[in-house]
Parts: sequence; C-alpha cells; structure tokens
Amino acid sequence: MRIIGGIARGRKLTAPGKRFGNVIRPTSDRAREALFSIIGQRVEDAVVLDLFAGSGAIGLEALSRGARAVTFVDSNRLVAGLIERNLETCGFSERALVICRDLSKNLAFLTTNQPRVRFDLVFLDPPYGRGMAVETLRKLDNTDLCGERCLIIAEDEFRAGLPENVGRFRLVDRRHYGEVGFWFYRPEEDDGR
Repeated sequence: MRIIGGIARGRKLTAPGKRFGNVIRPTSDRAREALFSIIGQRVEDAVVLDLFAGSGAIGLEALSRGARAVTFVDSNRLVAGLIERNLETCGFSERALVICRDLSKNLAFLTTNQPRVRFDLVFLDPPYGRGMAVETLRKLDNTDLCGERCLIIAEDEFRAGLPENVGRFRLVDRRHYGEVGFWFYRPEEDDGR
C-alpha cells in the first residue's frame, strides 16, 4: 500500500497486518487512483472528513494532493494508531485529526471537536453490504457538517445499489472498479441551509 500522487507519492504506508483480521479492507491502489482522478483539483485546499477511515489511505492521499486538513474517524483503537503512524511517516500529522469513535451512533461528536468546521469532501467507506453507507449519509444530512459545495463519496460493493437521494443529498455520479463501487453525492443547492 502506497501513496499514489502528490508530494508523498510513492511513500509506503504501514499496511494492516494479520492482527487486524478482517477489520480493515483498504481501498485498492487502482480504485484510489481512479477516485482521485475523478475528484481532480477539488482536493486542493479542501477540508476533508474520512469516515470509517481504516488504514487512512484515502485521507492520506488527499493530504498528499494538497488537502488543507483531514479528520479521520474510525471505531477501532488499533486502527487509529495505524493512521497516526502513517501520518507521521508522511509528515502530515499537523494537518490531521484522528478520532476513535463508534459511527453507528450519531455524528454530533464532530461538531463538539470542531465547532465551526464545514467539510468540502467527505469519504465514507463502511463495511460492505450492511447498509451503513446510507445510514451514515442520513446522519450527515442531520448535521451542518457539509459545506454547500461539499462532495460526498460513499464506497460499497458495486452491487449495493445506493439510492438516488438521501435527505438533501443527491446522487451526481456513480463509478465502479472491479468489486468496488463509488457513489458521489452533493447537497441540493436550494435546500435553505
């Protein structure tokens, strides 16, 4: 596992080993490269939220490509430690916040930790096939965490069939790479928020 583009390009990341069992399923280098090709320059100077962060590869890639800051959230303490090691390896610790929290509840802790933050990009990569992507989109819809031009990318198995609309979020694109599916959502512009 490595950083694919930007200032840390080629940097090897600490990969989840056997001690993590099936807890982490990193997004493949190929799928990550395709995802960041789609996003393009949108990542530059963005404030990013990486939910179900796992190894942190997505958020680390965003930092390498010029994101201003990334908040990583995962429920597993070992995983949070892995993200922190990868941040140190890449020299990105000062532009990142790692939070160990259970995402099956609400997202209110994010406003407690960062009261006025609005995210430009949100990545969510929950365990596949459990409906957690849609559930997390609903939780995001009940917050003011997403800026008006926010792009939310949900990852699941490509057969998952995520909906066209989740609250104020509208599907604007869908791609798949092998077994991996990406759904791209934007807030509706005239929702009054």
